[in-house]
Amino acid sequence: MDIVYVHGLVLEARIGIYEWEKRIQQKIRIDLEMAWDNRIPAASDSIQDTLNYKTAAKRVTQLVKDSHYELVERLAETIASTLMQELRTPWVRVTVGKPGAVRGSSEVGVQIERGNREWQAST
Repeated sequence: MDIVYVHGLVLEARIGIYEWEKRIQQKIRIDLEMAWDNRIPAASDSIQDTLNYKTAAKRVTQLVKDSHYELVERLAETIASTLMQELRTPWVRVTVGKPGAVRGSSEVGVQIERGNREWQAST
């Protein structure tokens, strides 16, 4: 399985369960890993054959910008399902972190995997 990834996407989000969190923007960090058969774009050298990481990052940015999320779990699920449906990736790993959310830690958050990790593209 080949992986296309975006690591360290830092965005401003309205995220949290407390009333004060619902009124402010907080930094979150997102990592994406997505399964893709990279043999085809490697052979064609064409962006049309890729799982375009810029497209994925822009879509995630829009998801974060458009809504308030109470839980990082909900945001991670929304990202995973959107990427799988819209970009047709068979497997995705999404990490959503909230830097500074717990005193004494650099970051807390969740990591989820969805889809078929054992996916192999047909040749």
